[in-house]
Amino acid sequence: MRIILLGAPGAGKGTVAEILMEQYGISQISTGDMLRSAVKSGSELGNAAREYMNRGELVPDSLIMDIMEKRLQADDCGKGFILDGFPRTIGQAESLAAMLKKLGMKIDAIVNLEVPEDVIVRRLGSRRTCSNADCQAIYNIHTKPSKREGICDKCGSPTIQREDETEEAIKKRLATYAEKTAPLIDYYRNDPAFISAPSLKPEPAVEAVAALTGR
Repeated sequence: MRIILLGAPGAGKGTVAEILMEQYGISQISTGDMLRSAVKSGSELGNAAREYMNRGELVPDSLIMDIMEKRLQADDCGKGFILDGFPRTIGQAESLAAMLKKLGMKIDAIVNLEVPEDVIVRRLGSRRTCSNADCQAIYNIHTKPSKREGICDKCGSPTIQREDETEEAIKKRLATYAEKTAPLIDYYRNDPAFISAPSLKPEPAVEAVAALTGR
């Protein structure tokens, strides 16, 4: 099972991905995690990415696609994968399509998660993240609080509100999403694998994937 999850920041991609991972035995791939793993591995591609990141520059799409190609062929992707928040632009979508064709892979479901903007602002504004870079567990003070306020359940480190999850920062992120990433919805709309599902709760999206794929 190979799935692309689309949706604005805070649309619930991570929550939906967790359920799909367990249901289908597949791996979740986010660009950030993939890049950090490549850098940590000390591979040639990882070292190239590190140079851009150390300079505070964006890693070029061409390098991201090279790293992605290696990642999708890893053993843990044998049963499939979930691309969480990737592609982010139409250019990346076109490069991804060419790469998948080269690898002989087919996407089974492209899922757009629909959530009202006011819900997203509330969700992200109440999110707290473990400050331990090796943990990064995510909580929500309303719907998924840590057992001890301000302390991560998994590693005991302090939880924090990220700088990009203040109300002002969230609205800027949503504006960037509307400009650069939302056009992917129209790009994929006519693909037989494309579906949109409300994501106030994760179940409708998970059920939509099952109905589309028959699995």
